[in-house]
Parts: sequence; structure tokens; C-alpha cells
Amino acid sequence: MNQETFLQQLQQNHFPEPLLTKKGSGAVGVHSHTFEPIALIVQGEMSINIDGAVTRYQVGDVFHLKPNQLHSEDYGPEGVTYLVSRKD
Repeated sequence: MNQETFLQQLQQNHFPEPLLTKKGSGAVGVHSHTFEPIALIVQGEMSINIDGAVTRYQVGDVFHLKPNQLHSEDYGPEGVTYLVSRKD
């Protein structure tokens, strides 16, 4: 997905303006968020593990998590940069 389409999708689904977020290589253990995040990968890569199912995200991919959904994150060797919007 390109950035323009992603921004249109956010607007259609009443998400606020996204923030550019950068993470270095590494991992974050099992956790959850009280908000609903949706993000577009713009550089690098990451993997998200939900209940043992690991999905790898690369440039142009979008991930969308439910509020309070337990997951872990693993950022690629070059880290990852993504546009993320969060809805309460």
C-alpha cells in the first residue's frame, strides 16, 4: 500500500493523523496496548507474533492490532520506520 492510500484509509475509518515512528533493531516481549494501532511500514521490516502466529511486515505492508491484543514485536536488523495512527 502506498502512503496516500493509507492516509485515505485512516480518514475513512476515523483514525487521527499518523505519527512517524522509528525503532532500532531488537525485540519487545509480549505486551498489549489500550488503543487500536494501525501502521504502514515505510522503511525496514518487523515481525509481530500473535498467539504463536508470526507475520513479517516489509515496506508497503500494513499491520492493524485490536485494543488489548497480546503480541510481541521483533524489528529487523536495520530497524523499522512506520506511520502509525492510534484510536482509543
